[in-house]
Amino acid sequence: MQKRLSLVLLCSALLSVLLSCGTATVPVNSIPVNGSAPVALTMTDDPPSGVSVLSFQVSLTGATLTPANGTGSAISLVGNPIQIDVTQLQALSAFLANENVPAGTYSSLSLTFANPQLVIFNTADTSLGSSCAVGSICTLTPAIDNSATVSFTSAPFPLAVSSSTPLGLLIDFHLNTVIQSDLSVNLGAANGISLSQTPATAAGQPPPFGFVTGTFLSMNASQNQFTMQTAWGKTLTVDVNSNTQLVDWPPCVAPGGLSCLTAGDAVQVQVAAVESDGSLLAASVKWLLVNQGQSVLGTVVGIVPLKLLVLASPSAAAGPAPPQGAMATVTLDNGATFAVDANGFTIPSGLVFSSTENLTFGQELQVEVDPGSWSCASSNSVPGPPPSCTFSTNSVQLEPSQISGTVSNISAPDFTLTYASYPACISTPGVSACPTYVALVQRVVDTTAQTVYQGFNPDSFSGLANNDVVSVNGWIFEDDNGLLDPAMTQPVVLVQDIRLHPGGTF
Repeated sequence: MQKRLSLVLLCSALLSVLLSCGTATVPVNSIPVNGSAPVALTMTDDPPSGVSVLSFQVSLTGATLTPANGTGSAISLVGNPIQIDVTQLQALSAFLANENVPAGTYSSLSLTFANPQLVIFNTADTSLGSSCAVGSICTLTPAIDNSATVSFTSAPFPLAVSSSTPLGLLIDFHLNTVIQSDLSVNLGAANGISLSQTPATAAGQPPPFGFVTGTFLSMNASQNQFTMQTAWGKTLTVDVNSNTQLVDWPPCVAPGGLSCLTAGDAVQVQVAAVESDGSLLAASVKWLLVNQGQSVLGTVVGIVPLKLLVLASPSAAAGPAPPQGAMATVTLDNGATFAVDANGFTIPSGLVFSSTENLTFGQELQVEVDPGSWSCASSNSVPGPPPSCTFSTNSVQLEPSQISGTVSNISAPDFTLTYASYPACISTPGVSACPTYVALVQRVVDTTAQTVYQGFNPDSFSGLANNDVVSVNGWIFEDDNGLLDPAMTQPVVLVQDIRLHPGGTF
């Protein structure tokens, strides 16, 4: 049985090196030099079928840009390996690095990947047999067939880089082609990965370079900029201006501006532009967590008790980070708070998230970890169940989920989205049995005047068409305020962003 998974990787990395002679690979250098220009790589994702991919992680270990006609040295664009969870990039983009590239003409780009890991929910595939039963969540470490390096030599190559003129590259990673029937990964499969130049941003559209998360290092108030460090050890310089939005900003003695940040705080930056000196201009800066704090971003796969599939841990704590792909059982403290991370979006009345009654399967939550409560035991069998972890919390926040599927039944301002099922529940002693699993589910998607459309013609609700393959970034609300069993109700998806995948399959 052929696995059909498609992901688009939009990697944003500003790539920079010094001019050099000879044929040796040149190490990266973030200091701009005369005759160089920023080049950006950005990463995003596109959807699955047959099984539901809850997490697909892979490391980008190398990226090499080759000058045309032997005019210079091959340029290494990646220092430390960059761990990426592409399932979090279905409707959004991730900025990965910030370097400079000498002006000139380039003939090819080679990308090297390593250590792929899948966490899947087997909705209906009986061919997986005992390795992952239908209705189970399983961790897989697929082998990479052939070579782990894929090279691009056709359009947009040859690529002309002009001095002090930033440009971006878009990588499309189609897992329906890359993932083989035996669940191995073939990066060299025809049409599995493609490359194009990032299009200019239309008026009213989100910035093309995406988001980057890291820890705040220091501030330069006189120049309206700060530095931050990513999880893979890259230091970035970020500029802010009067258009930069400060989201979820913490209270402080001198409210407003960057003065509220302290070294070690976890922040997320939406990159509006890559500037000619190599710094990043922030469209928004979101405060995530206080220094030495710890949190978990996860998908709800069980409610009694609350169970999360760990997607990420934007933590500033010095202790061990929760492993991505782990299954965490969460104990709610008495008086634990519930809130919606609205990201500046206006949540319509009637859609609430204020207690455990508003939990439902498939929601994405940001949950703070009580100090000292985290415990995790690794799973010894792969394929097999994910690692099992526990922690307690006093703060639960509803985040936008990433969902991909096909459009049908369009009736403004709503439409129906059909997509691969997430786990309906995890069987727990003393809790009623899980309902029958289905491979595909349908959800009503609500849009508002604030919803942003990308890739449509026009970029508005009227650009939607039946059978479009799209990815949405939006909040899942349990729609009956806890009056019925969540397994029996139809949640509502309130959408902030919708991205079209032209020619996509699902």
